[in-house]
Amino acid sequence: MKLLRVGPVGSERPALLDQDGTLRDLSGVITDVDGALLADESVLSRVRDAAESGGLAALDAEGLRIGAPVGRIGKIVGIGLNYFGHAAEIGAEPPAEPILFLKAADTVAGPDDTVLIPRGSVKTDWEAELGVVIGSTARYLDSAEQGLAHVAGYVLVNDVSEREFQIERGGTWDKGKNCETFTPLGPWLVTADEIPNPQDLDVKLWVNGELQQHGNTSDQIFPVGEVVRYLSRFMTLYPGDVIVTGTPAGVAMGRPEPKPYLRAGDVVELEIEGLGRQRQEFKSA
Repeated sequence: MKLLRVGPVGSERPALLDQDGTLRDLSGVITDVDGALLADESVLSRVRDAAESGGLAALDAEGLRIGAPVGRIGKIVGIGLNYFGHAAEIGAEPPAEPILFLKAADTVAGPDDTVLIPRGSVKTDWEAELGVVIGSTARYLDSAEQGLAHVAGYVLVNDVSEREFQIERGGTWDKGKNCETFTPLGPWLVTADEIPNPQDLDVKLWVNGELQQHGNTSDQIFPVGEVVRYLSRFMTLYPGDVIVTGTPAGVAMGRPEPKPYLRAGDVVELEIEGLGRQRQEFKSA
């Protein structure tokens, strides 16, 4: 299934994209797409039955805002330097263990919402990433297979990053990852049954129409199941938590000088095979 949330910021309602590409209203079946829904297989079954019955009302997509497809996110965990190509382009050794950082849930934006370049920023960068949404509580898992079993679905993410804040201002990476609107999410949450192999998905990103990133999740150093297993040894993962699993080569930071960091008026578009497409215009905060 492709689940999403539509409507104004703070007033999104649940919806479904059917096999014909029609938006269907789910507000009469569930109240939201969130951790509580993803953790309850009986409710998910009810959604599937409603979708298959053909009784869900169609929504007029014209002018309708698409919000982030997951509501009430508990935490967002980022994985740094998780593609061999990306590590190579910035001259870093592939890490022996996953590099972790946290993003606040209030950085989440819709897939086509405006993204704000922070005041004083000179190194705002793009990162197309595969997002993993947890569907059942995970703690102290023993295998990558168990990790995959705790995944409810997948989502497209732009892990927008301010590199000067992240790397040159001391402390942790978090200050370069948590600026307002820095986590566009969506358009859909695609349930795990529709993505049988998350390690073979094409990832692309364009800036002002020019292709900047073109990679594949097969290049990940730590695959999805192992990332979930690893995280569960250090923190409890709950339904609705999001893991942002790293970006392939092609970011501005990896380019020769002068590096093409984002400026007001730039347009970023990105997609992952099967997970839809995003488009953001960047403007000054």
